[in-house]
Amino acid sequence: MDTREQNRLVAIVDDDDLMRSALEGLLKAAGLPAQTFASAEEFLKSGQQRQAGCLITDIRMPGMSGLELQARLSAERCRIPIVFITAHGDEKMRMQALRAGAAEFMAKPFDDEALLESVRAALES
Repeated sequence: MDTREQNRLVAIVDDDDLMRSALEGLLKAAGLPAQTFASAEEFLKSGQQRQAGCLITDIRMPGMSGLELQARLSAERCRIPIVFITAHGDEKMRMQALRAGAAEFMAKPFDDEALLESVRAALES
C-alpha cells in the first residue's frame, strides 16, 4: 500500500447503521481510513468532500439520493471517485451513475474483496 492510499479517506454514506458499521470495519481491517455518514446531507455539511479520496454511497436514502449527491459534487467540481452500492439498482440507474463518472456500481449483497478492489482502484485514480 502506498503512502498516498494510506492518507486518502474513504467516506461511507449510507442510511443503514449496520451497513455503515460493516463497511467501516471492512475498510479499517484492510488498512484504509474510513469515516461514516448517515446521509448525503451529513456528508456535505462535514466538509470532508475535499479530504475524501473515495466515496462509497447507497443509491436510495431518505433526503438526497446517492445519484443526487453525485450530481451535487460534480456541480461543485469536487471529483471524488464514487462506488455506488444498492439493493434497488436497475440497468438504467447503473448506466446513469457510470455515465456521470462513477468508479463502480455494485449490487447488494456484494463480495467484500470486489469492493476493496474497487476502492483501491478509485484511490489510485
